[in-house]
Amino acid sequence: MSVRTIVLVVNSQQTTKAIIQGEYYANGNLSMDKPIGSRFNIETVNFVAKEKISVGVYRMECEQAGTIGNSVFGNLLPIENINGLARAELSDILIPGEDEETDQHLRERYYETVNEPAFGGNIADYKRKINGIDGVGATKVFPVWQGGGTVKCTIIAADWSTPSSELVSQVQTIIDPTVNSSKGLGLAPIGHEVTITGVSSVTVDVETTLTLETGMTPPQVQQEVEEVIRQYLLSLRQGWANDDQIVVRISLIESAILGVSGVVDITNTKLNGNAENLTLDAEEIPVLGQVTINV
Repeated sequence: MSVRTIVLVVNSQQTTKAIIQGEYYANGNLSMDKPIGSRFNIETVNFVAKEKISVGVYRMECEQAGTIGNSVFGNLLPIENINGLARAELSDILIPGEDEETDQHLRERYYETVNEPAFGGNIADYKRKINGIDGVGATKVFPVWQGGGTVKCTIIAADWSTPSSELVSQVQTIIDPTVNSSKGLGLAPIGHEVTITGVSSVTVDVETTLTLETGMTPPQVQQEVEEVIRQYLLSLRQGWANDDQIVVRISLIESAILGVSGVVDITNTKLNGNAENLTLDAEEIPVLGQVTINV
């Protein structure tokens, strides 16, 4: 009896470069055009103009690969002089850059591949194809969402934020081009009419009452309190694709705040004015709004 050996190969995801929208002003107006290939600097990061979007608006590619290009915004400085340029700035992330995949994440994807075989337009197949597109962090698939043959795929960006309209459009074109929907000209199987959408952000305002160590005041703990809440909400966004819906829990926010140096006790925590957990819809993610500390 012959024995067949199946070799399953899962390639590691490599670093990608962030694509950011750059805006260029002359005489106070968004009207400054400049040569493709012009280079700019902000902090320790360089960007190069790759493509014109509209008058004074360009796609800028970060010269450094990875997530470093996702975290800088504001005024750009031209590396070489550009006549007539009054001001340049980075505005929106169009396609987030990604760091090289960790061994742990690669291992998790390997086991997903083994346990959830991707084939012929099943849910696992859609997730694998869409998650492999630059700038996509994760995907939820809603089969037969408007009847037989229709599929809705909702994505979150690689930086765990709401994706730009450009990223959504790019994924739509790759998977199932709108002008030739269901004809098999994208990665989706023939007969599948696929709609790509992005997650929506829900702002979470937090109000709480803290007992602080003697001599401590709210401004001394404000920044760290905001950071621990921000990290908690980030963890929820990172797990968004694996949950039917996200629940922002007061108990976990309070637990995180109690770990802040100088905080002795915590009571009366409210989310968006309500003293109860906040449950989001399946296609919503939480982002931190205002944090109010009472004593």
